[in-house]
Amino acid sequence: MRRLALSRPEIAFTMTHNRRTVLSLAAASDEESRRQRVANVCGDAFADQCVYVERETDGIALAGWIGLPTFNRSQPDMQYWFVNGRSISDKTLSHAARHAYRDVLFHGRYPAYILNLTMDPAGVDANAHPAKHEVRFRDGRRVHGVVSQTVELALKDTRPGGYNVAPIPMTRDSVFDQGSMPLHRGPSTATVRETLAAYGSLATAPSFAETPDPSAEVPPLGFAVAQLAGVYILAENSEGLVVVDMHAAHERIVYEKLKRGYDDRDLVRQPLLVPETISVSESEADLVEQSGHMFEKLGLVVDRSGPTSLTIREVPALLRNADTESLLRDVLSDVSESGSSNRIDDVSDDYLATMACHHSVRANRLLTLAEMDALLREMESTERADQCNHGRPTWTTITLPELDRLFLRGR
Repeated sequence: MRRLALSRPEIAFTMTHNRRTVLSLAAASDEESRRQRVANVCGDAFADQCVYVERETDGIALAGWIGLPTFNRSQPDMQYWFVNGRSISDKTLSHAARHAYRDVLFHGRYPAYILNLTMDPAGVDANAHPAKHEVRFRDGRRVHGVVSQTVELALKDTRPGGYNVAPIPMTRDSVFDQGSMPLHRGPSTATVRETLAAYGSLATAPSFAETPDPSAEVPPLGFAVAQLAGVYILAENSEGLVVVDMHAAHERIVYEKLKRGYDDRDLVRQPLLVPETISVSESEADLVEQSGHMFEKLGLVVDRSGPTSLTIREVPALLRNADTESLLRDVLSDVSESGSSNRIDDVSDDYLATMACHHSVRANRLLTLAEMDALLREMESTERADQCNHGRPTWTTITLPELDRLFLRGR
């Protein structure tokens, strides 16, 4: 019933059991009513932390709701795919979505989404499964590219101010329960006291209310007022208090800059001093022989040196120290399964992420207010800045009403 209700929002559904109505969904004709349908089926938490995507390219249209990285699951139990209105399960589509979320989700977590793919029925084989739960695309590589690119473009706006999404509610336990967190992480109490003395009293720290032009729009992350424990930046915006993990935030900023620098130049290949020969199946050797140009685009120069053997002669320069045999086998597996491979990009991103981590501002480094404000402004202009490279959140907001409740104001 969930799948039927999600695939056909324009139809009203009523389900009864033992003369009792257990599900009643009104027909949805506009975006707001469709969002309410999503909330009724998948829960308010998902509806509050998802965005609507709609894009058509190359004869393929993709539309639906994708969960922001802040809403994730321990298992892939909230991933709904519909192809031309039919509920299906497909490895190519799942892999494309997983690739789009690759560096905004914490390791081991799964995204949530409701996506409908519309395309020419002639390009889909609906008889790949006896119960028609699976399909086979005649051009899986093209479908994979459209889905991955569409979802990735939508996720680029996961930055401060990118989406108007309700903040994650803070419970009383999360504020007062320190059982799993060391109380004095970072500088000693004396160091913190010296830092606050250097800043002057917090009452005189510049806030958005004291900026030269009070009528100017307040940035999403506001303005810095202090640094806590050498780890967190405390800032004030129009909603209340903003807390930023400065290392996680700077790590994302550096990572995105490294990726742009890497993408802006042509892929550089590095010849191996001693070419490496590996044993493969005959079908894999045939694949390399037939699709050598595809491997060259990925930065791999591979020759067939026998019925069941391949010789690796060049690899991407960034991956010259990687395990070339494992890299090629993984690429072969991807190409055999879906007709394309993002393996080179994924491994390259892993290397760039490691570089970003080592070159980001470290904990216990004391920043001036000007440096903290500069970091906040960079976060606001950096793609995917809501999460670090490993998928952890980089910032959160405690609104004034939440602070009032904590201190029992108004009671």
